[in-house]
Amino acid sequence: MDTLDAIILGIIQGLTEFLPVSSSGHLELGKAILGDNSVQEESLLFTVVLHFATALSTIVVFRKDIWEILSGLFQFKWNEESQFSAKIIISMLPAVFVGLFFEEQLEAFFGGNIRFVGFMLIITAVLLYFADKAKDTEKKVSFKNAFIVGISQAIAMLPGISRSGATISTSVLLGVDKSKAARFSFLMVVPLIFGKIVKDLMSGDLTFDGENNVAMGAGFIAAFVAGLAACTWMIKLVRRSKLSYFAIYCLIVGLIAVIYGFTNP
Repeated sequence: MDTLDAIILGIIQGLTEFLPVSSSGHLELGKAILGDNSVQEESLLFTVVLHFATALSTIVVFRKDIWEILSGLFQFKWNEESQFSAKIIISMLPAVFVGLFFEEQLEAFFGGNIRFVGFMLIITAVLLYFADKAKDTEKKVSFKNAFIVGISQAIAMLPGISRSGATISTSVLLGVDKSKAARFSFLMVVPLIFGKIVKDLMSGDLTFDGENNVAMGAGFIAAFVAGLAACTWMIKLVRRSKLSYFAIYCLIVGLIAVIYGFTNP
């Protein structure tokens, strides 16, 4: 993999992991545009590296929140921090179920199917549009809401469905405060990312040949820096109800991808 391509893909991953435009969908589009011919194992390893970078950027941005949660847990009481952690666990269940039992079926969608990605981006646009019109509240994420948001996160494992867009939109449509929805959305994915990384490392499907260390390192740094900027920016945008801009963007990109997919089968 070329170093410049790795940096471009790293920036795409870092930005789109937090902006509601689907990181997986944009990576598929990016690989198609750049003509990514890397073998499957190398591509999988690079994807793991990029996800690790964005997970670290989430931890940096929410370091105070994570510290408060961990401090509260060590009090061994059913306090606000323990309840929040329980909601995070509940939200993970649907995605864990899909990842364990439907992994092969899910991977079938990641084969450069630009047309499918386009349709999913259009669905993301619709979700963002309706979420942007929802009224702001002071409501927190409930246990029931956590599970429903978890279902939307599992669906967002499809390329083109934005994870942050789906989870934030679902939370807001359920009446959750927009700032709290964004905070929950970004924190709920961290355990899943690290769990997926551990699973991939233990599977034996990853290969470390050392030939692309520079490119992977460059991609990691690009994804980390872009993730820091996008995560901070996204929190502010959700508070200001600016999701409609991303709805328009996803609609345009989705339509272009669908048209391209039909004209270049």
